[in-house]
Amino acid sequence: MLGMLTLALSVASTVPAGAAAPKLSPTPVKPTLSAERHLTNIRQLTFGRQNAEAYFSFSGNKLIFQSTNNWMKDTFAAAMKPADQPLSCYQMYVMDLGSEAIRMVSTGVGTTTCGYFFPGDRRVLYSSTHLRSPNCPPKPKRDGAYRWALDDYDLFSVRIDGQDPQRLTTSPGYDAEATVSPDGKTIVWTSLRDGDLNIYAMNLDGTHARRLTQDIGYEGGAFFSPDSKRIVYRAQHPSNQEELEHYKALLDQKLVEPGRLELFIMNADGSNKQQVTNNGASNFSPYFHPDGHRLIFASNVETRNPSGRPEFHLYLINEDGSGLERLTFEGQFNSFPMFSPDGKTLVWVSDRQAKEPGEFNVFLADWVP
Repeated sequence: MLGMLTLALSVASTVPAGAAAPKLSPTPVKPTLSAERHLTNIRQLTFGRQNAEAYFSFSGNKLIFQSTNNWMKDTFAAAMKPADQPLSCYQMYVMDLGSEAIRMVSTGVGTTTCGYFFPGDRRVLYSSTHLRSPNCPPKPKRDGAYRWALDDYDLFSVRIDGQDPQRLTTSPGYDAEATVSPDGKTIVWTSLRDGDLNIYAMNLDGTHARRLTQDIGYEGGAFFSPDSKRIVYRAQHPSNQEELEHYKALLDQKLVEPGRLELFIMNADGSNKQQVTNNGASNFSPYFHPDGHRLIFASNVETRNPSGRPEFHLYLINEDGSGLERLTFEGQFNSFPMFSPDGKTLVWVSDRQAKEPGEFNVFLADWVP
């Protein structure tokens, strides 16, 4: 979730300032590469700039995603065209998959991340900094390393038309990376409220917040299993005193530097943690396969190249860490995978077919078992 696209952008050229946005065109159908045997009928849903973290509604007929395309805020019409002037930072949008109509559901100020639907698809959840400032947060100091800023996000619930906002978190600092359980009862998210980056759970109205992880280090990007009984997440735990001191020093600057992230699974109450990967790579965006026993995720495990641009591709793995299978081969960045509720469709973000450096778009494909 948050940070994955930052990593991609940190190793890609930025889109020229003021560049005109590509106009929405008929959705293309592109032949699948023979190596991408699990993906067929691939179609591109967004065109130009940065579009990320697209997640299905409970009904499967809508997506929520974040974008720097300046889609018209007050019009909900098919084939909308983005304004020529891009947004400085992300805002949150909902797309109807039947009509491809797009509507902004965030405030239009500050920056947003990590959108998700509530049960019934009448409200959505996202994180935003708009209460702190109408401006985009400043870029973090990287010092030659991959870092992302722990900006002052809070979680909000709004109607699907962007009205009736309700603030769900009030603690100072970082509250983001929120998702909702398939049974529609629980929100899980990452917070800095106790001085460390841990995973928390709460009721849909923001009540009964409880901490699920206790280890020192970054833990986040959590999603529930199809039966809502388990949670998959990514984590980086300092392994020695030097790494611990470095981690804490960055936290004091509201920064995190997760160059290595491993995947873990735990019960929905935080018990019975088990490590899935142990490859030293950047493993991001894990999501449960519909069978509840495999994971799909993004990683640079096969494409780490210190002298060049790392590539991120989608992989499938068994929950015990066996059976690693690469799923994508096109482009240099593929991430944020999510299966539709019926398990028949996959949505993800990729730079395949990009017209400009730093361009990322939302793609759908039919899943081939």
